[in-house]
Amino acid sequence: MVKKRRIERTTRPTRRGMAQARLKQALETLSQRSQTPAAPATVAELCRLAKVSRNSLYRYHTEILQALRKHHPRGPKSAQAKAQKSAQLRRDENVSLRDDISKLAALVDHYYTAFRESHILLERRDRELAELRRRFTTRPVSLTSE
Repeated sequence: MVKKRRIERTTRPTRRGMAQARLKQALETLSQRSQTPAAPATVAELCRLAKVSRNSLYRYHTEILQALRKHHPRGPKSAQAKAQKSAQLRRDENVSLRDDISKLAALVDHYYTAFRESHILLERRDRELAELRRRFTTRPVSLTSE
């Protein structure tokens, strides 16, 4: 039997391990930086600092993503508050639009009534003119110069 020669591998970090280390380092940097609410830690910022794609972060490094979400000041309460604010804005806009609709309906009624009144006046004037024309029968007059 011939023994196969065993090749020993050097313990070189894999790409995924290197990316994991860079992501951890970037997460530490972001968590120190994001102590102020003005600069929250974001996925895009984390990926930019670690030089890792977002797809890679979501696919292979979910534990880093979960750690980032713990550091992130936003949470379900913030999303819920945002949704409630948006819903309130839509309700207010609907109330305003309903008010505008009622005003427009009143204007339409007003102008339609004005149209009907003017139409009735015109018909009456046309009848009066026709009556006057019937009363005065005109004959052709010859104009001669003397």
